[in-house]
Amino acid sequence: MKSLLILGRQPALGLAELESLYGAPALVSLGDQAVIVDVEASTIPFYRLGGATKLCSVIHELDTTDWRKIEKFLMQAAPKHAEQLPEGKLTLGLSVQGFTVNIRQLEATGLNLKKVIRRSGRSVRLVPNKELELNTAQVHHNKLTSPMGWELVIITDGDRTVIGQTVAVQDIASYTYRDRERPKRDARVGMLPPKLAQILVNLAVGPLAEVPEPAGQVILDPFCGTGVLLQEAALMGYTPYGTDLEQRMIDYSATNLDWLNQQYRLDLPADFARLAKGDATNLVWEQPVHYVAGETYLGKPFTSAPAAEALAQTVADCNLIIKKFLRNIAGQIPSGTRFCLAIPAWATPNGQNKFKLLPLVDQISDLGYNRVSFEHAGDDELIYFRPDQYVARQLLVIIKQ
Repeated sequence: MKSLLILGRQPALGLAELESLYGAPALVSLGDQAVIVDVEASTIPFYRLGGATKLCSVIHELDTTDWRKIEKFLMQAAPKHAEQLPEGKLTLGLSVQGFTVNIRQLEATGLNLKKVIRRSGRSVRLVPNKELELNTAQVHHNKLTSPMGWELVIITDGDRTVIGQTVAVQDIASYTYRDRERPKRDARVGMLPPKLAQILVNLAVGPLAEVPEPAGQVILDPFCGTGVLLQEAALMGYTPYGTDLEQRMIDYSATNLDWLNQQYRLDLPADFARLAKGDATNLVWEQPVHYVAGETYLGKPFTSAPAAEALAQTVADCNLIIKKFLRNIAGQIPSGTRFCLAIPAWATPNGQNKFKLLPLVDQISDLGYNRVSFEHAGDDELIYFRPDQYVARQLLVIIKQ
């Protein structure tokens, strides 16, 4: 059975993440916001995916995009599916992508499905649609991934339609909790979102088939800050190893990791994480290090468009620090070691989604690394940004030569 995943705000990041874990041949893009993965949904560790909002099992594919024919199929299939669910009142929800139907038409289809299910002897409640797609909060609130819930996700692409049943949705409350409730935070050193931290880890780790079990695998974050990436790596089962120039950041990371261990009842030993103060441009790291992931120095946190001279100086400073780090660590790790670094990029006023990049991006091979490119996401798309921010994060995936 195949899986259907709905992607997040920047679909290219989710596509690259999934391609990193499962390989390009396993993925087929479906419209602009979804992807089919040739892996059974029950085997996908959805909790660790930062770039997808819904996980569905593909239950049928139709060679049509005619909504009337799709509705007819659903009317025939729904009662049979309802018979397989536990006794009690069912809750039904519908989400669609790519169709020209409006909410009124979607509601009419939902009511028709409700009628045929009731005629089969089952009680059912229909979740009303405010938009064509139910958001993750609605799915959570209405328990549509429970045994008595049933969200149908219907997506068209080209001349076919894919129908999936949602089995999991992104746990927004947990992300928010880990981000806002951890005891130590510092906006001055950047606020790496937990979802982005997960993407960085997954891009660094690469194919799950090669090392399916994270136990014993060490992920180094050489610029760990308050430990956001270390937290996400620990939740995935990896051994987090964090270093930072400031002792205060090491102390913050230690406190946050202890908090995570207690709050999520991980039952990990007190020394489960390795933490040390050190300058990434000259530090000697303890071995082994299996992967490297993290957010590097991002330079000045501009809140408005910087003057040309100020930007040029910041670019030069960041470029120098990150190059020194890459040269320093190159001699300490074996060939084949995979990195994913969030490096700074700056929004430019000369066009939407245009960015000024670090010069080192074009010098990676000279520094002793090969850049990893993806079939389903272009290099220029791997930039995490928000429209109101001047400093973005370019995700650079590289492998030690």
